[in-house]
Amino acid sequence: MTSSSLFRCGAAAVAFAAFLAGAPASATAQGAQGTAERGPTALELSGLTASGSYLAARHAGQQRDANAAAAYYRNALKRDPKNGDLLDRAFLSFLVGGNIDEAVKLAEAVASADKSDRVARLVLGVNALKQSKYVAARKDIAQSVRGPITDLTATLLTAWSLTGGGDAKGAVATIDKLAGPDWYAIFKDLHAGMIYELAGNKVEAGKRFERAYKLDSSALRVVEAYGSWLSRNKPAQDALAVFEAFDKVLPRHPLVVQAMTKIKAGEKLPMLVTNAQAGAAEALYGLGASLGRRGGEDLGMVYLQLSLHLAQNHPLALLSLADLYESLKKPEMALAVYQRVPASSPLHRNAAIQMAANLDALERAEEAEKQLASIIAQDPKDFEAVTALGNIQRGHKKFAACAETYGKAIDLIAKPEKANWVSFYFRGICYERSKQWAKAEADLKKALDLFPDQPHVLNYLGYSWIDQGINLDEGMAMIKKAVQQRPDDGYIVDSLGWAYYRLGNYEDATKHLERAIELKPEDPTINDHLGDAYWRIGRTLEANFQWAHARDLKPEPEELPKILEKLQKGLPEETSSQAKAGDKPAAKPNGG
Repeated sequence: MTSSSLFRCGAAAVAFAAFLAGAPASATAQGAQGTAERGPTALELSGLTASGSYLAARHAGQQRDANAAAAYYRNALKRDPKNGDLLDRAFLSFLVGGNIDEAVKLAEAVASADKSDRVARLVLGVNALKQSKYVAARKDIAQSVRGPITDLTATLLTAWSLTGGGDAKGAVATIDKLAGPDWYAIFKDLHAGMIYELAGNKVEAGKRFERAYKLDSSALRVVEAYGSWLSRNKPAQDALAVFEAFDKVLPRHPLVVQAMTKIKAGEKLPMLVTNAQAGAAEALYGLGASLGRRGGEDLGMVYLQLSLHLAQNHPLALLSLADLYESLKKPEMALAVYQRVPASSPLHRNAAIQMAANLDALERAEEAEKQLASIIAQDPKDFEAVTALGNIQRGHKKFAACAETYGKAIDLIAKPEKANWVSFYFRGICYERSKQWAKAEADLKKALDLFPDQPHVLNYLGYSWIDQGINLDEGMAMIKKAVQQRPDDGYIVDSLGWAYYRLGNYEDATKHLERAIELKPEDPTINDHLGDAYWRIGRTLEANFQWAHARDLKPEPEELPKILEKLQKGLPEETSSQAKAGDKPAAKPNGG
């Protein structure tokens, strides 16, 4: 299976998202402001009419705040209880927000009004499965089918309901009967294997796990299922080989590290699922995580929330849900989900590191640094935590501190490999910005040794040389090579334009800076650069326009006075070659 194939069938996800979010709300929806941080209070709701609640709900939906949207829609529904559109929207908002108990209540009303509503039927079916009402579950799930994704979902959930009722043979037959795209195969084999194993048929389970593994040996849950089966039924070395092969592709995954540690200690690993509910949760998690990674955020979120309804502490489902919130720029919601990851899970540490990143996104940098410092204190060799701390320090321009922190991370690398280029690159940035050029240059060169022609490193090192008036030809060649690799990266194109400017070639500078503006029109530094280039070629009106635009785009505090001065006086006459220093300090290439 190729994961991308799965989402050629994503039209349902797109339609679902459009329905949930609705059109942009009118400015009168003031009650929804700030609801990403807190839902509306009872007092706030009491003062809203049905139409006011509806507008506020649509605004909250547009802001991806499902919990606030649900509260507003329910408030509107109380005032207009026969409104089917309000009922549908309230139901979907509770579902996406993870309040499945409320979603189930509304799903019953939705299904009563429209017996063919597929999402309502899916929710009712999953809830019945949770309650071990397997016949009722199958009845509702059968009515949730619409296309390739929901066909597979319904088949797997039906199979698990049959398993819960004691009919493992019928469950596997149901899975095997399903025809469809090639990417079905890995899901079918994985779940058939888990069902066979739960029913005590070790031989058939092993065959199915092996087939799934041959289809994709880099799929984490397939590796876990097959590797754990091998640990219980074959020599320990066979199981260890499966996990070690995965570790070479994706090093240090906590679940894989834990598995290898246990196998080396002579332990046999437990089964991936131990009952029908856990199996159904696994199906919903697998599909939901894949959907969320490939543009089907809302449908992916529904599947993940339903997975957690069946297995509330499923750490991978929690991490996937939090990751979805991060991709939607909702750090507070992500933070709340990460806090739910059980302390007993090997993934708890990963969640704690990500919590720090979300605290930083919420402008709570001090808390974020304390969180990471606590993790590092528990394990000073935690490379990911040390690197995360360096990233936060770099983001807040604590360049001397981040150079030291990245140094600690680099010290933990026994033998630097290609994947480690980024650590040297980031430390190089911190050294350069803290005016330690010799150390910066050495790190940037090391990053290129590990990853030759890496465009961001080529851009940074090449530009830094030109900025200092050294290695001019080599530096320009590096930047040009970076642009060839990333022609649509506005920051790298800006570096090429600004390098030409520094060399006094204003015509070529203008051409490339205009292209950079097309790619990143809202970047204040690029607008400022283009203004300078326009001034040097005599296009003074356009120069003033670009500087004014740069001023209005909230430039860095230290750059604003320089821009204001140019708006008053323009640029001074040139007194020396741009290559020897130019008329102003150059901005650093964007890579930090």
